[in-house]
Amino acid sequence: MKFCSNCGSDQIVFIIPEGDNNRRFVCNNCDTIFYQNPKIVVGCIPLYQDKILLCRRSIEPRFGFWNLPGGYMENGETVEEGAKRETQEEANVDITIRHLHSVFNLPTVNQVFLHFIATINKIDLSPTSESSELRLFNYDEIPWEELAFHSNKFALETFFLNKERNESKVHIGSFWK
Repeated sequence: MKFCSNCGSDQIVFIIPEGDNNRRFVCNNCDTIFYQNPKIVVGCIPLYQDKILLCRRSIEPRFGFWNLPGGYMENGETVEEGAKRETQEEANVDITIRHLHSVFNLPTVNQVFLHFIATINKIDLSPTSESSELRLFNYDEIPWEELAFHSNKFALETFFLNKERNESKVHIGSFWK
């Protein structure tokens, strides 16, 4: 950080402010403290007749890999609205959010991923600018080695674990690089 977004000063220091225990960017001119917090990523496991919708990514990172639809929340939306919007943007399908399924911590990249279980309301698969291919998968067809992110693998593995145990438990996991 080079300039204060509050006053425009270039008097930015990286210190532990009084009463805090973490280093923060602080403007020495106007005393504004800039907090940097994890980003919330939201997505879902979209279901249609016991099959799971996956999207082949046409964007980086992980171009060409399979992905559950998801992405960063926007200001002014709930986590459910964000998951629904991201699914529309990546898969062009309308869903109904059923419930929270998993929370996946990615501390090394400052992200927390929330996956919801969702029902696809109408199946009319068409790729978007973010996905080159969309496909419904049964368990034995999921391309496990081609999944884009650890959060996807965790969400899918725990989804099938819940199904096997006839549970709807919310799972919490973490990945440290």
